[in-house]
Amino acid sequence: MSERVIPAWSLTADAAGSIAIPAEWPERVTRDWAIADATGEGVSVCILDSGVDGDHPLVGGISSAVAVSIDGEEVVIVPDDLGDVCGHGTACAGIVRSLAPACTIHSVRVLGEGNTGSADMIVGGLRHAIEQRYDVVNLSLSTTKRKFAEMLHDLADSAYFGGTVLVASAHNMPVESYPWRFSSVISVGSHEGTDSWEWFANPNPPVEFFARGVDLDVAWYGGSTINATGNSFAAPHIAGLSTLVLSKHPSLTPFQLKSILYLTAANTGGGP
Repeated sequence: MSERVIPAWSLTADAAGSIAIPAEWPERVTRDWAIADATGEGVSVCILDSGVDGDHPLVGGISSAVAVSIDGEEVVIVPDDLGDVCGHGTACAGIVRSLAPACTIHSVRVLGEGNTGSADMIVGGLRHAIEQRYDVVNLSLSTTKRKFAEMLHDLADSAYFGGTVLVASAHNMPVESYPWRFSSVISVGSHEGTDSWEWFANPNPPVEFFARGVDLDVAWYGGSTINATGNSFAAPHIAGLSTLVLSKHPSLTPFQLKSILYLTAANTGGGP
Protein backbone atom coordinates (compact mmCIF):
# COMPACT_ATOMS: atom_id res chain seq x y z
CA MET A 1 0.00 0.00 0.00
CA SER A 2 1.39 3.39 -0.97
CA GLU A 3 1.93 6.01 1.70
CA ARG A 4 -0.94 8.46 2.06
CA VAL A 5 0.09 11.93 0.94
CA ILE A 6 -1.79 15.01 2.09
CA PRO A 7 -2.22 17.48 -0.79
CA ALA A 8 -0.52 20.84 -0.61
CA TRP A 9 -2.57 23.58 1.10
CA SER A 10 -4.61 20.95 2.95
CA LEU A 11 -5.64 20.85 6.61
CA THR A 12 -4.73 17.84 8.69
CA ALA A 13 -7.21 16.47 11.20
CA ASP A 14 -5.08 17.36 14.23
CA ALA A 15 -4.69 20.98 13.05
CA ALA A 16 -8.38 21.80 12.67
CA GLY A 17 -8.69 23.04 16.24
CA SER A 18 -5.83 25.47 15.79
CA ILE A 19 -7.65 27.59 13.23
CA ALA A 20 -10.81 28.27 15.18
CA ILE A 21 -12.02 31.77 14.33
CA PRO A 22 -13.53 33.57 17.31
CA ALA A 23 -16.45 35.69 16.22
CA GLU A 24 -19.77 36.77 17.63
CA TRP A 25 -22.10 37.28 14.72
CA PRO A 26 -25.65 38.50 15.18
CA GLU A 27 -28.58 36.55 13.87
CA ARG A 28 -28.95 39.29 11.27
CA VAL A 29 -26.24 41.74 10.24
CA THR A 30 -27.66 45.24 10.49
CA ARG A 31 -26.22 48.67 9.88
CA ASP A 32 -26.56 49.39 13.57
CA TRP A 33 -24.42 46.36 14.42
CA ALA A 34 -21.92 47.20 11.67
CA ILE A 35 -21.19 50.88 12.25
CA ALA A 36 -23.27 52.43 15.03
CA ASP A 37 -21.13 54.69 17.26
CA ALA A 38 -17.99 53.89 15.25
CA THR A 39 -15.61 56.78 14.56
CA GLY A 40 -12.81 55.15 12.59
CA GLU A 41 -10.52 55.13 15.60
CA GLY A 42 -7.67 52.64 15.28
CA VAL A 43 -7.96 52.32 11.50
CA SER A 44 -5.32 53.58 9.05
CA VAL A 45 -6.50 54.84 5.67
CA CYS A 46 -4.17 55.45 2.74
CA ILE A 47 -5.15 57.92 0.02
CA LEU A 48 -3.27 56.82 -3.11
CA ASP A 49 -3.73 59.89 -5.25
CA SER A 50 -2.39 63.38 -6.01
CA GLY A 51 -1.27 64.03 -2.45
CA VAL A 52 -3.30 65.43 0.43
CA ASP A 53 -3.43 68.92 1.89
CA GLY A 54 -3.32 67.97 5.55
CA ASP A 55 -3.91 71.57 6.63
CA HIS A 56 -7.28 71.71 4.90
CA PRO A 57 -9.96 72.10 7.61
CA LEU A 58 -12.04 69.32 6.03
CA VAL A 59 -9.09 66.93 6.18
CA GLY A 60 -7.98 67.69 9.71
CA GLY A 61 -4.39 66.54 9.46
CA ILE A 62 -2.58 63.52 8.07
CA SER A 63 -0.20 61.09 9.74
CA SER A 64 2.31 60.62 6.91
CA ALA A 65 2.95 61.63 3.31
CA VAL A 66 5.24 60.13 0.69
CA ALA A 67 5.66 60.65 -3.03
CA VAL A 68 6.39 58.03 -5.67
CA SER A 69 8.71 58.69 -8.58
CA ILE A 70 10.48 56.62 -11.20
CA ASP A 71 14.28 56.82 -11.53
CA GLY A 72 15.14 54.82 -14.63
CA GLU A 73 13.43 51.51 -13.89
CA GLU A 74 13.52 51.94 -10.12
CA VAL A 75 10.55 53.05 -8.05
CA VAL A 76 11.58 55.67 -5.49
CA ILE A 77 9.59 56.48 -2.35
CA VAL A 78 10.49 59.79 -0.70
CA PRO A 79 8.90 62.08 1.90
CA ASP A 80 6.38 64.36 0.20
CA ASP A 81 6.87 68.05 0.89
CA LEU A 82 4.52 69.28 -1.85
CA GLY A 83 1.22 68.05 -0.49
CA ASP A 84 -1.61 67.98 -3.01
CA VAL A 85 -0.67 69.17 -6.48
CA CYS A 86 -4.16 69.36 -7.96
CA GLY A 87 -6.82 68.88 -5.26
CA HIS A 88 -8.08 65.42 -6.14
CA GLY A 89 -6.47 63.58 -3.22
CA THR A 90 -7.58 66.24 -0.76
CA ALA A 91 -11.16 65.78 -1.93
CA CYS A 92 -10.96 62.04 -1.30
CA ALA A 93 -9.34 62.50 2.10
CA GLY A 94 -11.99 65.03 3.13
CA ILE A 95 -14.78 62.59 2.28
CA VAL A 96 -13.15 59.82 4.31
CA ARG A 97 -12.65 62.21 7.24
CA SER A 98 -16.30 63.33 7.12
CA LEU A 99 -17.44 59.75 7.66
CA ALA A 100 -14.66 58.42 9.90
CA PRO A 101 -13.35 61.44 11.87
CA ALA A 102 -11.01 59.51 14.18
CA CYS A 103 -9.13 57.46 11.57
CA THR A 104 -5.52 58.15 10.65
CA ILE A 105 -4.95 59.28 7.07
CA HIS A 106 -1.76 58.58 5.11
CA SER A 107 -0.98 60.10 1.72
CA VAL A 108 0.86 58.29 -1.09
CA ARG A 109 1.21 60.68 -4.03
CA VAL A 110 1.30 58.99 -7.44
CA LEU A 111 -0.36 61.71 -9.53
CA GLY A 112 0.87 65.09 -10.67
CA GLU A 113 -0.78 68.28 -11.84
CA GLY A 114 -3.92 67.68 -13.86
CA ASN A 115 -4.26 64.19 -12.33
CA THR A 116 -1.51 62.97 -14.64
CA GLY A 117 0.64 60.02 -13.73
CA SER A 118 2.00 56.74 -14.97
CA ALA A 119 0.82 53.21 -14.34
CA ASP A 120 4.19 52.16 -12.95
CA MET A 121 3.89 54.89 -10.31
CA ILE A 122 0.47 53.53 -9.36
CA VAL A 123 1.95 50.05 -9.09
CA GLY A 124 4.85 51.31 -6.99
CA GLY A 125 2.58 53.33 -4.73
CA LEU A 126 0.17 50.47 -4.21
CA ARG A 127 3.01 48.09 -3.40
CA HIS A 128 4.29 50.58 -0.81
CA ALA A 129 0.82 50.96 0.74
CA ILE A 130 0.40 47.21 1.05
CA GLU A 131 3.86 46.83 2.56
CA GLN A 132 2.93 49.46 5.14
CA ARG A 133 -0.10 47.31 6.01
CA TYR A 134 -2.59 50.15 5.91
CA ASP A 135 -6.05 48.90 6.80
CA VAL A 136 -7.87 50.63 3.94
CA VAL A 137 -6.45 52.00 0.68
CA ASN A 138 -8.55 54.35 -1.46
CA LEU A 139 -7.71 54.33 -5.17
CA SER A 140 -9.74 56.91 -7.03
CA LEU A 141 -7.73 56.20 -10.14
CA SER A 142 -7.05 53.45 -12.65
CA THR A 143 -5.05 52.57 -15.73
CA THR A 144 -6.26 51.25 -19.08
CA LYS A 145 -2.86 49.74 -19.92
CA ARG A 146 -3.27 45.98 -19.94
CA LYS A 147 0.44 45.32 -19.48
CA PHE A 148 0.07 46.56 -15.91
CA ALA A 149 -3.06 44.53 -15.20
CA GLU A 150 -1.21 41.41 -14.10
CA MET A 151 1.02 43.34 -11.68
CA LEU A 152 -1.96 45.17 -10.21
CA HIS A 153 -3.91 41.92 -9.98
CA ASP A 154 -1.08 40.27 -8.03
CA LEU A 155 -0.89 43.26 -5.69
CA ALA A 156 -4.66 43.27 -5.19
CA ASP A 157 -4.57 39.59 -4.26
CA SER A 158 -1.65 40.23 -1.91
CA ALA A 159 -3.66 42.95 -0.18
CA TYR A 160 -6.75 40.74 -0.01
CA PHE A 161 -4.92 37.84 1.62
CA GLY A 162 -2.90 40.17 3.85
CA GLY A 163 -5.91 41.94 5.32
CA THR A 164 -5.66 45.29 3.51
CA VAL A 165 -8.95 46.50 2.03
CA LEU A 166 -8.65 48.10 -1.42
CA VAL A 167 -11.47 50.41 -2.47
CA ALA A 168 -11.27 51.56 -6.09
CA SER A 169 -13.41 53.81 -8.23
CA ALA A 170 -14.72 52.60 -11.56
CA HIS A 171 -13.57 54.53 -14.61
CA ASN A 172 -15.81 57.47 -15.49
CA MET A 173 -15.92 56.27 -19.09
CA PRO A 174 -17.18 52.86 -20.28
CA VAL A 175 -13.70 51.46 -20.79
CA GLU A 176 -11.86 48.53 -19.27
CA SER A 177 -9.37 49.69 -16.67
CA TYR A 178 -7.67 48.43 -13.53
CA PRO A 179 -7.60 47.72 -10.59
CA TRP A 180 -11.31 48.33 -9.97
CA ARG A 181 -12.34 45.37 -12.14
CA PHE A 182 -10.63 42.82 -9.90
CA SER A 183 -12.88 40.80 -7.59
CA SER A 184 -10.40 41.18 -4.71
CA VAL A 185 -11.06 44.94 -4.82
CA ILE A 186 -14.21 46.74 -3.63
CA SER A 187 -15.28 48.57 -6.79
CA VAL A 188 -17.44 51.68 -6.64
CA GLY A 189 -19.53 53.75 -9.02
CA SER A 190 -21.65 56.84 -8.33
CA HIS A 191 -25.32 57.36 -7.56
CA GLU A 192 -27.15 60.66 -7.87
CA GLY A 193 -28.51 60.79 -4.33
CA THR A 194 -27.54 63.45 -1.80
CA ASP A 195 -27.11 61.21 1.25
CA SER A 196 -23.49 60.30 2.01
CA TRP A 197 -24.74 57.46 4.22
CA GLU A 198 -26.69 55.79 1.42
CA TRP A 199 -25.03 53.09 -0.62
CA PHE A 200 -26.34 50.40 -2.93
CA ALA A 201 -25.13 46.93 -3.83
CA ASN A 202 -25.00 46.30 -7.57
CA PRO A 203 -26.51 42.94 -8.63
CA ASN A 204 -24.70 43.23 -11.97
CA PRO A 205 -20.95 43.62 -11.32
CA PRO A 206 -18.10 44.37 -12.07
CA VAL A 207 -19.06 47.59 -10.24
CA GLU A 208 -20.11 46.20 -6.85
CA PHE A 209 -21.38 49.28 -4.99
CA PHE A 210 -22.84 52.68 -5.75
CA ALA A 211 -22.19 55.61 -3.41
CA ARG A 212 -22.71 59.34 -3.53
CA GLY A 213 -20.59 60.89 -6.26
CA VAL A 214 -22.72 63.35 -8.25
CA ASP A 215 -22.89 67.10 -7.65
CA LEU A 216 -21.32 67.27 -4.20
CA ASP A 217 -19.10 69.82 -2.49
CA VAL A 218 -15.61 68.48 -1.78
CA ALA A 219 -12.41 69.80 -0.24
CA TRP A 220 -9.87 71.11 -2.72
CA TYR A 221 -6.31 72.30 -2.48
CA GLY A 222 -5.50 75.71 -1.13
CA GLY A 223 -8.14 75.33 1.58
CA SER A 224 -10.98 75.73 -0.91
CA THR A 225 -13.97 73.61 -1.91
CA ILE A 226 -15.49 72.85 -5.29
CA ASN A 227 -18.64 71.18 -6.56
CA ALA A 228 -17.65 67.97 -8.28
CA THR A 229 -18.98 64.83 -9.90
CA GLY A 230 -17.23 61.52 -10.52
CA ASN A 231 -16.74 57.97 -9.39
CA SER A 232 -13.55 59.26 -7.79
CA PHE A 233 -15.68 60.79 -5.05
CA ALA A 234 -17.94 57.78 -4.62
CA ALA A 235 -15.03 55.47 -3.73
CA PRO A 236 -13.93 57.38 -0.59
CA HIS A 237 -17.50 57.15 0.70
CA ILE A 238 -17.19 53.37 0.67
CA ALA A 239 -13.63 53.65 2.01
CA GLY A 240 -14.93 55.75 4.90
CA LEU A 241 -17.75 53.32 5.62
CA SER A 242 -15.30 50.42 5.48
CA THR A 243 -13.18 52.28 8.00
CA LEU A 244 -16.12 52.55 10.37
CA VAL A 245 -16.85 48.83 10.12
CA LEU A 246 -13.22 47.95 10.80
CA SER A 247 -13.10 50.41 13.69
CA LYS A 248 -15.92 48.53 15.36
CA HIS A 249 -14.93 45.03 14.15
CA PRO A 250 -11.15 45.08 13.64
CA SER A 251 -10.68 41.36 13.04
CA LEU A 252 -12.75 41.25 9.85
CA THR A 253 -11.15 40.04 6.63
CA PRO A 254 -11.68 41.93 3.34
CA PHE A 255 -14.09 39.16 2.30
CA GLN A 256 -16.15 39.59 5.46
CA LEU A 257 -16.11 43.36 5.17
CA LYS A 258 -17.40 43.27 1.61
CA SER A 259 -20.17 40.93 2.72
CA ILE A 260 -21.17 43.35 5.48
CA LEU A 261 -21.29 46.27 3.05
CA TYR A 262 -23.58 44.17 0.86
CA LEU A 263 -25.86 43.15 3.73
CA THR A 264 -26.19 46.73 4.98
CA ALA A 265 -26.74 48.42 1.61
CA ALA A 266 -29.94 50.39 1.08
CA ASN A 267 -31.32 47.98 -1.51
CA THR A 268 -30.68 44.79 0.44
CA GLY A 269 -32.80 45.71 3.43
CA GLY A 270 -29.89 47.16 5.37
CA GLY A 271 -30.66 50.85 5.01
CA PRO A 272 -31.43 53.16 7.92
